Amino acid sequence: MKDTLNDTSDRSPQLNQPTQPDGADTLGAEASKTGSFTPLKVNLEYGTDGLSVNLPDRNTTVIQPRDRPAAADPHAAIVHALRNPEGTRPLRELARKGATVAISVCDITRAQPRPQVLRALLEEMPQVRPEDVVVCVATGTHRANTDAEVEAMLGKKLAGSLRVVMHDARDDNTLTRLDDTSAGVPVWLNRDWVTADLRITTGFVEPHFFAGFSGGPKMVAPGLAGLETVMTLHDAARIGHPMAAWGVTQGNPVHDDVREIARATGVDFALDVTLDRNQQIVEVFAGDLLREHAIACLAARRDAMQPVETPFDVVLTTNSGYPLDQNLYQAVKGMSAAAQVVKPGGRIICAAECRDGLPEHGAYAKILAQRSSPDELLEMINSPGYSMPDQWQVQVQARIQAKAKVSVMSGCLRAEQIRAAHFEPVDDLEQAVRTALSAGGPGSNLCVLPRGPQTIPFLS
Repeated sequence: MKDTLNDTSDRSPQLNQPTQPDGADTLGAEASKTGSFTPLKVNLEYGTDGLSVNLPDRNTTVIQPRDRPAAADPHAAIVHALRNPEGTRPLRELARKGATVAISVCDITRAQPRPQVLRALLEEMPQVRPEDVVVCVATGTHRANTDAEVEAMLGKKLAGSLRVVMHDARDDNTLTRLDDTSAGVPVWLNRDWVTADLRITTGFVEPHFFAGFSGGPKMVAPGLAGLETVMTLHDAARIGHPMAAWGVTQGNPVHDDVREIARATGVDFALDVTLDRNQQIVEVFAGDLLREHAIACLAARRDAMQPVETPFDVVLTTNSGYPLDQNLYQAVKGMSAAAQVVKPGGRIICAAECRDGLPEHGAYAKILAQRSSPDELLEMINSPGYSMPDQWQVQVQARIQAKAKVSVMSGCLRAEQIRAAHFEPVDDLEQAVRTALSAGGPGSNLCVLPRGPQTIPFLS
């Protein structure tokens, strides 16, 4: 199947319009006509409760994803997709009696509707015994999820009745070595995944800041990959490649290798969904991994990627609330969305709760402490032979900071922690916006991304 994700001729008409996108409100022009400059109230996705802020209504553009209605009957939608898959036989015909089944699911950092998906999968595999099913939590290099988190992720009944394996990229005893990719990536994958008779990926699809889109093949690698594999997939050369970007798959060195690894593994069936702002299922895609994922990516791009005509002096963003804004490491994604449309030398202000801190696990905080500025960090990461887990996130962060100044508002981080991460701390979002606009001079403009990386603006 042709991959059209990078072919602008295949974009929906909405993405080609040179006007403000659906879901974007340009308020300055209308305000100047009426002479009314009352504060504009905007609700930001932040933690679980959100934040409401009053912003200047002059020269302000608020950009939201194009909201689609949630599926009226999500279970029926999943079952329909499983019985009418893209490019392969229905799941019921693939799952034979006595087969062992491995199902890859997202970890706690992703708002995947796991119970609904798992229930439907099990119903469509009536000949497979529950004891022959293993749920592989695709943590990549993230921390292990707690028992309480697993119960919240899967539901108490499923968490108690299915074998759940928490992938550990650093535990060589749980990994299997496969052939290198054509680009030389050493492939280590979770043994429970590789040795299963039937392998099923489940995920949800949204734009990703250097892998193009989430879901699909990412549920194999980096999700279930060993540390050496992840480090190579996320090395400085790949992350620094101009095609390693939001919404790009073909020609993206990260996604190209991820696709090849998943194909070599032999994924037997895949299921992906898109979600609305309430994390409810909108559409379901199933079947052959690469075919269904390509279709899902087109749907995600249609709804999440929004064109704008000119860059902005100030961009106020979030990291889409919990669970995505649970730490500062993840919040780089919201900053990256803002960086697509901020002017060089402009200001990005990011509101992320960060209840999980920087976090303390992993090497993100350690790398940040190794140099005194973003420029020095970027030089260090790009130096020959440098390699540390989480360097990719610092690399993206430093590139953003080379373009614009970045401030962070977090209710769970101390000001000194934010400064140690090379950001400027903010206590009052409204005042920070006013100060940044004033610094930009007369006529400076503001873009607001209330849902952070759920909306990816780009210059049309």
